[in-house]
Amino acid sequence: MLWTAVDMERLVERLEKAVERLETVCQGPGMCGDGSSKGVAQYVQAFDALLAGSVAEYMKISKEVGGDVQKHAEMVHAGLMSERALLVMASQHQQPSENAFSSLLKPISEQIQVVQNFREKNRGSKLFNHLSAVSESIPALGWVAMAPKPGPYVKEMTDAAMFYTNRILKEYKDVDKKQVDWVKAYLSIWTELQAYIKEYHTTGLTWSKTGPVATEGAKSPSAPPAGAAPPPPGPPPPPAPAPTSCSTDDSASRSALFAQINRGEGITSGLRHVSDDMKTHKNPALKNQGGPVRSGPKPFTAPKPACNANPSPKTSPKAPALLELEGKKWRVENQENATNLVISDTELKQVAYVFKCTNSTLQIKGKINSITLDNCKKLGLVFDDVVGIVEIINSKDVKVQVMGKVPTISINKTDGCHVYLSKNSLDCEIVSAKSSEMNVLIPTEGGDFTEFPVPEQFKTVWNGQKLVTTVTEIAG
Repeated sequence: MLWTAVDMERLVERLEKAVERLETVCQGPGMCGDGSSKGVAQYVQAFDALLAGSVAEYMKISKEVGGDVQKHAEMVHAGLMSERALLVMASQHQQPSENAFSSLLKPISEQIQVVQNFREKNRGSKLFNHLSAVSESIPALGWVAMAPKPGPYVKEMTDAAMFYTNRILKEYKDVDKKQVDWVKAYLSIWTELQAYIKEYHTTGLTWSKTGPVATEGAKSPSAPPAGAAPPPPGPPPPPAPAPTSCSTDDSASRSALFAQINRGEGITSGLRHVSDDMKTHKNPALKNQGGPVRSGPKPFTAPKPACNANPSPKTSPKAPALLELEGKKWRVENQENATNLVISDTELKQVAYVFKCTNSTLQIKGKINSITLDNCKKLGLVFDDVVGIVEIINSKDVKVQVMGKVPTISINKTDGCHVYLSKNSLDCEIVSAKSSEMNVLIPTEGGDFTEFPVPEQFKTVWNGQKLVTTVTEIAG
């Protein structure tokens, strides 16, 4: 998008108006007091300060980076504004019922989905690591529904972004300072949000003790501190599933049981008298009679619900299988049971991205820059030379064989990974995180391989000055 001088002038005017309005909110009489319904609650003002600080800086740098990052940032901002609307409502209303609260969270959950879908639709983006960092951490907006520990939940979501932010820092550290500043600005949003939650919402979203009970149709009179109208409401965490008729059946069954118990002595009125000649311990002849032995009545059990509480979601149509060169990126996607996939016409500047391939084998000939395996299952990869890195992410039961050389192999969020090294690649660095069942196979003189497991269990101790971590052996 090209910006003209007139556009820039209008943008500056809007920003100046936004600053003036924010200053009015924080300095106006009665607006920074006890947080009553007559003004803006203190914790709403604190959230506004976060929007005007770290969020504004993130938006500014995202605009400078431009492209997909800028578009993504606008979606994140919409989610934050939706969250602000919920905070304003909570400051003026009493806590609603669980079902009503789920409806109030819907705008935030929908915006979270918008942010994540944008990443999925732009897997070929040159700034895919930026999109992934945001997409992995944006569920942090759902802290409003995470009682009693909303703060730790935000930290967990922030940690999920670290894998991608570290990749950005590694790629641009000495190349583009703007990208480094973008990472710092984005992560600072969640760091400051944790501090905000700790101060105002330690055990969950704080609701007003006065005023009407919040409902889906309730409107928040306070506008966000911005010069222009706020963007459309954004989304919260996914709402809890609505109760099905199954729960109604269970309640009815339990009610019937308790009604019988509450009859007191009258509960035995329907029982038939058993005489001595009908009792087996007083009439042994009954034991010798043939025929099936009649059992007593079965204990009361609630009837099984006829409906399925978790109906299987509709299966979406299969994505088409791809093996194509797009610019400088080889895309191998959605391949199933393909055992003869080959990429042979390669160049040093090209990269390969392998996504969602199952029960397949891929061979990459020649020397390329990097290879990424993402969300693959039971995939075999054989390649000659890679000058950068081979990354294995979110995969299961994969086998990777190096025929030539590779400096680094990264394994993240993967269960089951066998790496076969060549004699020329024994100096390869293998970095792993959140993964299990990893094995490295080293070639022997006889042409076979010796298997070595990658450690998964560690021990960390404080030595008086720093934490020291060592590999531990599993006893047994």
